[in-house]
Amino acid sequence: MAEYANIIVDIYQGKLDKTFQYRVPERLKSTIAVGMLVAVPFGSRKMQGYVIELTDVCEYEEDKIKEILSIVKGGVLIESQMIALAGWMRENYGGTMNHALKTVLPVKEKKKAKEQKTIRLALHPVEAKNELAECERKHKTARAKLLVALLEQRELEWETATQQMSVSASVIRAMEEAGIVKVVSKTAYRNPVGGLDPGGEQKKLNEEQQNVVSKITMEYDAGERKTYLIKGVTGSGKTEVYMELIAHVLAQGKQAIVLIPEIALTYQTVRRFYNRFGAQVSIINSKLSAGERYDQFERAKNGEISVMIGPRSALFTPFPALGIIIIDEEHEASYKSETVPRYHARETAIQRAKMTDAVVVLGSATPSLESYYKAENDEYCLLELKHRVQKRPMPLCEIIDLREELRRGNRSILSDRLSELMEDRLKKGEQTMLFINRRGMAGFVSCRACGHVIKCPHCDVSLSQHGSGAATRLVCHYCGYTTIQPGLCPVCGSKYISGFKAGTQKIEQVVKARFPQARVLRMDMDTTRTKDGYEQILSAFSNHEADILIGTQMIVKGHDFPGVTLVGVLAADLSLYISDYRASERTFQLLTQAAGRAGRGDIPGNVIIQTYDPDHYSITTAKEQNYEAFYGQEIEYRKMMRYPPVWNMLYILCASKNEAEASEAAVALMGKIDQIVRENSEKIFPIGPSDAPVAKISDVYRKVIYVKTREYQTLVILKDGLEAFIKDNRLYQNVAVGFDFNPVNGF
Repeated sequence: MAEYANIIVDIYQGKLDKTFQYRVPERLKSTIAVGMLVAVPFGSRKMQGYVIELTDVCEYEEDKIKEILSIVKGGVLIESQMIALAGWMRENYGGTMNHALKTVLPVKEKKKAKEQKTIRLALHPVEAKNELAECERKHKTARAKLLVALLEQRELEWETATQQMSVSASVIRAMEEAGIVKVVSKTAYRNPVGGLDPGGEQKKLNEEQQNVVSKITMEYDAGERKTYLIKGVTGSGKTEVYMELIAHVLAQGKQAIVLIPEIALTYQTVRRFYNRFGAQVSIINSKLSAGERYDQFERAKNGEISVMIGPRSALFTPFPALGIIIIDEEHEASYKSETVPRYHARETAIQRAKMTDAVVVLGSATPSLESYYKAENDEYCLLELKHRVQKRPMPLCEIIDLREELRRGNRSILSDRLSELMEDRLKKGEQTMLFINRRGMAGFVSCRACGHVIKCPHCDVSLSQHGSGAATRLVCHYCGYTTIQPGLCPVCGSKYISGFKAGTQKIEQVVKARFPQARVLRMDMDTTRTKDGYEQILSAFSNHEADILIGTQMIVKGHDFPGVTLVGVLAADLSLYISDYRASERTFQLLTQAAGRAGRGDIPGNVIIQTYDPDHYSITTAKEQNYEAFYGQEIEYRKMMRYPPVWNMLYILCASKNEAEASEAAVALMGKIDQIVRENSEKIFPIGPSDAPVAKISDVYRKVIYVKTREYQTLVILKDGLEAFIKDNRLYQNVAVGFDFNPVNGF
C-alpha cells in the first residue's frame, strides 16, 4: 500500500504540472485510488484536490509533508473518472502522468468566458412609470429611454441597450445600484453547429440493420457490456444503425460519443446526426478555436448536449453518464496518437466504457486485422451487414495494368478505359471521383540517368516538388526545409532530373486539359487549410457544383455522394512500396473504401483500379470486395513474421542531437533488455538497435529498438523496467526515449 499521494489542487491547463505530495493516513490506505477527490491542508486553508499518483517515494523532507484529511464523498465524478483514465493510459502507453492528464482533461484556459447579459426591470410597473416621469422632469434622457423600452418588453439584451439605444454602461450601472433595473449575466457557450436545422428525420431500417440493432439493445438492456464489431460492406447503412443505438441509450438518460477518423468526415456526418437529434449534437475537432473546444466540453458536462462527434480527442468528452462509444471506420490509422502518450482510441475507448458501464461499437467495411482477429477469438462480438441498403448492387471493378498502357504508348496518368468512362459520365451528367494518396506536384525528384534522389539535409527523407516553372521548389514535409529545384543532377550533371508526377495538382492539370468542359474540384491538405475548407468543397460537390472531385485519401472515407457513379484509383499500388508491415492491409482498405464511393445512389457504379502490380492479393481481393480472402492471406503472413495482431510489438526510440549519444544510449538500453529477457521465461524477441526509418529529423538523430512477444502485459512490464533504468542512468540526460505499443505509423 502506497505511503504517499501526489495531488493536483487546480486542473487548469497551466497548473497541471504542479503537484503536491501528501502522506496517506493509515485509515485511507485500503480505499484511496488514483482519480479520487480528497480534502487536503493547503497553507492555512483546507482545499480539495485530485490524486494523480500513489507512490512509496518521498519527494520532500519527511517532516514537512502533511497528511490527507479525507476522501470527499460524492466527489466530482467526471474529473475523477478522467484522471483515473489518464492513470491507465500512462501505465499502458508510457510517458508521464502530466502528458496523460493534458490529453484527457479539456483545456481550461484562464480567460474570460463569453457572457450574455440582459437588463430587466426591477420595479413594479406603477413604480417604473413614476420613475419615468421623474427622469423626464429632470431631463435624464438615457434613463427615460431605457425605462420606456423596459415598460414595453420587461427585458432587453445588453447590446440592444448599449449599441442600438446608445445607453452607456455607466447609466445602466447607476440604475442597477438605485434598484431600478437588474442586470442578469449567463455564460454564452459557442456552438459550432448552431447554424444547422434539425429535420427530425428517421429512416426505416431493413432486416439486416434491425437484427444488428436488436442484438445490441437487447444485450444492453439485460446489463451485458461487450465490444461489438459491425463489419458492413460500403453502403450497407452503418450510420443508420449507429443512430438507432444512440437513440436507445439517449432514451435512458445516457450520452453518446461518435468517433470519426478525419475532420473531413465531420461535415456530412454531423448533418445526418443533427437531422435526427437536433441541438443535442455537437462536434469537436482541431479546426475549432481553443474557446470553442472548451465550450463544447463544458456544454457536455452541463447536460446541454448528449451526442459528441469528432476524431479521437472527442473520446475525452466529460459526459457524466456515458452510455455508448461508437468508433466509425475503426481501421483508420488516425485513431492512434502520434504524440505522447501514444494511445490507441479503440483500446482507450474500451477502458473508458468499463469505467462508465458503457458499450463500445466498432464499425468498418474493412476492419483492422487487430479487431477481426479479436472477433475470431471471441474477444469482440462480430455482427455483419452483407448487403447495401435497398439491395443496391456493389460497383463493378476493373483492374487496369499500367505496364500494358505504357506498351500501347499511353503515357498519361489516365488509362484509356478510365478516360472513356469519364467522358461517358460527363455526357450523362453523373459525377466522378479520382483518388491518389499523394500530395503536391510530386512524391520525389530523382535523376533518371544515375538514380540520385534529392533529399532533405536535415531529415534524411526525399523532398517533394511544389509549384511549377520558375517557381518550382522542393519542400521537406517533416521540418519545412525549402530549396530551389536544380536544373541538373548534383551528382552526375544529367539534365534528366524531374519529379514523380503523381500529385493531386498534376492530376488536376491533366484532367482539365483532357476535359476542358468539366467542372473540377481538388481536395487535399493544401485546399482545406481554412476552417471551413472541408465543408465548402464537400458541400459544393454534394450540390452537383462540380463533375469531378480529385483528392487524397480524405475523399474516400465514409462520404456518401449518390451522384458518383465512377471512381478512379490512380497508381493503386503506391502504398505497397512503403517500408511498413501493414502496407498490404492499408492498400486493401484504401482500395475497398475508394471503390465503395461508387454507385451509392440509384445508378450502379464503376471502379477503375490502375496499378503496376495487378496480381498482388491486396489488389485482387479489393477488386472482389472480399475481406475474408484478404484476411486469410494476410494473417498467415503476420503469424509467420510474428507481427501484430498475433504477436505484440514495442518500438523504443532514442533521439538526440548528438548521434554518438543516441547510439550509446540505445546500446545501453538494448543491454538492459537482454538482461530482462534472460530473467524472463516468456519468449521475448528484441531487434536492434538500428537507425529509425527516418534516421534524422530537424538535426535530431533517431535510433530504434523493436521488441516482439505474445503477451501485451509482458511489454508493459518491460517498459516499466526500462523507465526505471532510464531514470537512474546519466546517459539519458541529453537523450529522449519514447515508447510505442503496436505502432501504426512507426516513429
